[in-house]
Amino acid sequence: MSARLFLRTWQAQRLKLLAVALALLVWGSLMPVIYEAFKDQIQLLLGSGAIPPALAQFGGGDLFSLAGTIALGFIHPIAVALVLVFALGFAVTAVAGERQRGTLEVLLARPLSRRRLYATLLVATILFVALAIAAQVVGVLVGATLAGAANELEPGQLGVMWLNGVVVFAAFGAVALAASVSFDRLTPALTVSLAFVLVSYFLEILGSLWVDARGLQPWSLFHYLDPRGALSGSMTLADWVVPLGVFVVAVAVALAVFPRRDLAAPT
Repeated sequence: MSARLFLRTWQAQRLKLLAVALALLVWGSLMPVIYEAFKDQIQLLLGSGAIPPALAQFGGGDLFSLAGTIALGFIHPIAVALVLVFALGFAVTAVAGERQRGTLEVLLARPLSRRRLYATLLVATILFVALAIAAQVVGVLVGATLAGAANELEPGQLGVMWLNGVVVFAAFGAVALAASVSFDRLTPALTVSLAFVLVSYFLEILGSLWVDARGLQPWSLFHYLDPRGALSGSMTLADWVVPLGVFVVAVAVALAVFPRRDLAAPT
């Protein structure tokens, strides 16, 4: 890993990271406040049948409990998109974007091996993701405190929820970075990475809304993002093993492909 490159990367991304972290902090704080403010009305509507129970659930989250509402906030497209600013946006442009601009050769002309370059970008991706998700977890704690529900959350459970989110989105980041080092242009790298994310999200949401499609959920990486399980202590081994497996495979592919690639002059 290159400390100088890491510092430059941090400097280039710090304002974006601050903006994303603030947005996630605010978003995370809304979930407990909304639940505590409207839980009686929600339970009344569900009990009356005005809202079918299936429609009150979404991607592993629900409106039935504080933990379910927090989980709903984590799988919501707004939260997912904000974290993907780094897990997808930063990672996929890190190398393919440099190639397209014709600046990667200048960077590699320094005493910096491709493996060190890749390791630095991977560590930066994981750190950015970890800080972004930490902001959302802090927001959850702030919102629960404002709503008077902080006693329902344990610090250890919040830590497990944060770590699970980091592992899942680090896997997405590793896939995006593997695509980035495999292409000379940003468009194909972005297409592959975005397709992986969208298909994964679609399978998880489809399975959560349609009983007959639940068999598709284990094929989605989002299925292993389990905030409700973390808060209730019901996480499974698969919630850790599957995203870690995807992460390891993506890193192995990148380390096998990137050092052996010919980097032709951009056209």
